[in-house]
Amino acid sequence: MIELHHLEQIAYKGERAAGRRLAAAEGLSEEQALRRTLELKAGQAGLAALVADRAAAQLAQAGRNAARDAGREAARLRQARRHDGKPSTWRAWFDGSARPNPGRCGIGARLEGPDGIVEISRPAGHGNSSEAEYRALIALLQAAIAHCATDLTVYGDSQVVIDDVLGTDFDAAPALRDYRSSARSLMARIDGLRLRWVPRHKNTLADALSQRAFDDSPSNDTDAANLP
Repeated sequence: MIELHHLEQIAYKGERAAGRRLAAAEGLSEEQALRRTLELKAGQAGLAALVADRAAAQLAQAGRNAARDAGREAARLRQARRHDGKPSTWRAWFDGSARPNPGRCGIGARLEGPDGIVEISRPAGHGNSSEAEYRALIALLQAAIAHCATDLTVYGDSQVVIDDVLGTDFDAAPALRDYRSSARSLMARIDGLRLRWVPRHKNTLADALSQRAFDDSPSNDTDAANLP
């Protein structure tokens, strides 16, 4: 006799609901009603075969889920290690925000080089958060080119944008195609460029600059720099 908890584990949501309705209609116990529901579902193959097939399918899915989670964790660790190596000559951070989402966009970026720092903090039209992040990255790359930056490592906390700009054409987000094209064209002009994901708590300077862009002060409509 297959126990109730085994039946509950392999039953689909709709089948459990049908069992409860049957129990209420005919005065059966939950176990009797669910068993009858699944026996009807199993047909001539029998309840035991249905339980075995579904248990095997659940085990296979659990294996796929474990492999997927392990892959994601490995990718996360690789990304976390990328910015722990030898410091590059130039480093930069970018961030973008939308209030609400979608809504007004603000972008922020910080470029550090051998001779000083460039900070960007300005409004950037309207759009969603991914568009704001892309606009921040593009503004940063333009500033890096203007200052002849090389051996540059760029950090951002937008997994969407970094995965999109570094991914294959097949995986690209159609809505971000134009931003991706612009960013890639700019990246190709910078020798030794590396783009790295960092967690949000390691991107606080760029985040603060993007938030400052929402201030009403006109001074935030332009970039600030102390590079020659």
